[in-house]
Formats: sequence, structure tokens, C-alpha cells
Amino acid sequence: MSTPIVKVTDLAWGRLRAPDLDVMEEFLTHFGMVRSARTNNALYMRGSDAPHHIHVTEKGDAKFVGFAYHARSEDDLRKLAALPGASGVETIDEPGGGKRVRLREPNGYQIEVVHGVAELPPITVLRDPPNSGDEPLRRKGRLMRLSKSPTMIKRIAHGVMGTPKLEETVKWFRDTLGFVRSDDVYAGSPDNVIGSFNRLDRGDDYVDHHVFFCIRHEKTGLNHLSYEVPDIDAVMQDHEYLKSLGKYEHMWGIGRHLLGSQVYDYWCDPWGRTHERWADTDRLNTAQGGNLLSAEEGLVSQWGERPPAKFLSNIQP
Repeated sequence: MSTPIVKVTDLAWGRLRAPDLDVMEEFLTHFGMVRSARTNNALYMRGSDAPHHIHVTEKGDAKFVGFAYHARSEDDLRKLAALPGASGVETIDEPGGGKRVRLREPNGYQIEVVHGVAELPPITVLRDPPNSGDEPLRRKGRLMRLSKSPTMIKRIAHGVMGTPKLEETVKWFRDTLGFVRSDDVYAGSPDNVIGSFNRLDRGDDYVDHHVFFCIRHEKTGLNHLSYEVPDIDAVMQDHEYLKSLGKYEHMWGIGRHLLGSQVYDYWCDPWGRTHERWADTDRLNTAQGGNLLSAEEGLVSQWGERPPAKFLSNIQP
């Protein structure tokens, strides 16, 4: 295995385009984000954690622009800037500031690697702990009363792409950004990999099961952006909240994945781009290595319905 150019530390945001920023802001507010900034040309939405924003929408025809990742240092930005086709180290002329290098992954989508983006004071989200399992008195003397929906998103967690160039795409992310395999999934024979779950390499530090999932598909583009919420109650209660609005297409859920183990719920924005809300995930470090398993073993839910065809085929360019 080759030594990667850098090892990014986290996913920063997903960048989309939409023709109506008011409509997009309304959806993301219902979804559990709050505005951190807005200009004439773009909308920046945050969660309750400190990052300045975790979702960017530029004004324009509906499009998936790309993903952004945090670099460990400006020195890492300079390493990336030396690659063929890279932008060079730029000052980010957008809310939140910082510096970045822009790259193109094998399908032509923009990958921003950023450093020094501003942080904001975290937003406190009060949640009552459950009285269950080995801790039946965590909420002793208090009644469980959930806060009003929508529950705030905490942070961005992962992005998922479809592409006919699966091997080339996965190799680029591993070689350039330092991703490592959590689980590769095959159909029929082990040499026919159809999906690849990749996580950050932060050494002994534990990270999410995956920050990037790539699936083989005849279409190229975004399958979904994924966001963590505080707890499983937040997944359940806000499913009912979003359903009650009668404005947005529900794509899949509620269920619990096998690979990653998240309790998930998927909804479409007004232009058909899928956004996931989840709670509870497996966390691994480099000691766990990676696995190769069949689609019949891996691409299932531990409970909940199987993924519908409309979810699997929803690859948005």
C-alpha cells in the first residue's frame, strides 16, 4: 500500500447548488441545522458542534459540487498544492475564512481540503438520558420529556458517491487523502467489489466506521450526505416531524445498518438530494484493519426494511 500524500482529519462540509436558497434554507432548518451565514450567492448552515458550517449551498442550477475535508496543517495544504491540477493554496473568500486547496477526484467533482476555518461557540442541546440497561437511574426523579422538533444536527459525518469508476475513485481518496478500508463489499466473487466503506486514518484515535462510501453505479454523483443527531430519540421524533410537514420525500428508514451500525433515516431535499440523520455508530482505529465481505452479508439492516430501489438509484450529478 502506497503512502498517502496527506491524512485528512475530518469531513468539513458538502457543497451543493440550488436555484432557490430560501427553499433550501427552509428544508435544512426543518432537517435540524441553523444558518451560520448567507450571502447573495450562497447559504452556510451549521450544527450544534463548533464548526462554522457543515453544509454549503451555492445559488445556481441544482448540482452536486463536491466534498470538503479538514487538513492537519497548512503544510499538508502545500503538499496537495504540488499535485498536478491542484489549485494552489488559496485564501477562502467565504464566511468562515481559512485556507484551502481545490482538487478534482476521478469523476471530476471538486474536493476542497481546508485549514483554519473559523469555529463558533457550540450550541447546547439538552437531552434526557435513558433509564435502561445497566444504568436504570440515570434520570432518577426526572420525567422524560423530549424537546420540540426539529432536534439539532450535531455534525456532518460522511458522504456517499456512486460511480462506474469505483476502483479508481477509492484509490484516489486513499492515496491522496489517507483514507483506509473499513469494509469492501463484493457481489458474486471477491474480485467484484461493488462498494467500499472508508474511514479516516487518525492512528490510535477512534473515528467513525466510514467517512466516505463509494458504490459502483452506472450513474455518477452524490448518493447522500450524512449527519449525526444527539440520540436515537432524535431520529425517531424528527422522522415524525418531517413526515407531518408533508413537504419532503422520505427515502428510507427508520432502521439500523449492519456496516457502521447507525440508526438511520433518509430524506430528500426539494431537488432530490438525499440527506441522512443518524445516531449511534461503530468507531474504529487503525488497529481494527479492514474486511472484505459479500453484499448479502454486508448491505443489510440489522432491523428495518431493505433499501428501496429509489434510494439505491438516487445518484444526483
